Amino acid sequence: MQRVLGTQGGRLLLILACFSVCPVHRVAAFGDATGVELVSLDLSQEVDDAQNMAERLAWEVRKRTSVEPVLEPGRARLDKASLFRSPFLYWRGSEDFPPLSEEAIDALRKYVHRGGFILIDDATAGGEAFDRAVRRELLRAFPALPLKAIASDHTIYRSFYLLQRPVGRVQGPAFLEGVTYGDRIAIVYSRHDLGGALQRDKLGAWSQAVVPGGEGQRERAIRLGVNLVLYALCTDYKDDQVHAPFIMRRRGAGP
Repeated sequence: MQRVLGTQGGRLLLILACFSVCPVHRVAAFGDATGVELVSLDLSQEVDDAQNMAERLAWEVRKRTSVEPVLEPGRARLDKASLFRSPFLYWRGSEDFPPLSEEAIDALRKYVHRGGFILIDDATAGGEAFDRAVRRELLRAFPALPLKAIASDHTIYRSFYLLQRPVGRVQGPAFLEGVTYGDRIAIVYSRHDLGGALQRDKLGAWSQAVVPGGEGQRERAIRLGVNLVLYALCTDYKDDQVHAPFIMRRRGAGP
């Protein structure tokens, strides 16, 4: 069973502590984390869907945590300086795409170097075309930093909720992949169609069925999205022992 860490007061203390230890270069590069904008990458035909999903994720983060994301986030392009207005970039796709320009590859490097976090979401949840193109471009941008499976005990799975494994619209593989830059995971690649589990239509109804686990799986997918945003803002703050009392109380082993 997944469990949220701490009471409402505990949540607030965790978030405040999180922001107090955010690396300086992240603050300098992207500004006030509490007003974070979860921007979608304008790179593919799915950009409208990606923006919708970024909005839904922002809404869930605001509803469930003390972070207050912009509820109508915009888009970003790799060839525009506006890319650097947000520490969280959502890149969704389902099809092959042509090689990025050298300028775009350089922008990806600079974005990560300045503290940015990229969530790449395979909308096909297992198709080959988008996966092949993503791996090609990441290898160009970070030839010495290959995608690797993220360990099941990584901070990402406990940055806000305690999770056992990743899920999305589909159950998918039992792991996320990531690019580690310095002491943090800067790029997370999901092949679970995470956004598909969050998408709603104009009337507010869920747009896509979640298989095989139904609404329970959808809730776990939402929780994963929240965790990823909290990790993007805070990196490995949960490894600090100052937070152990909150975790222990929730588990019933604290004082």
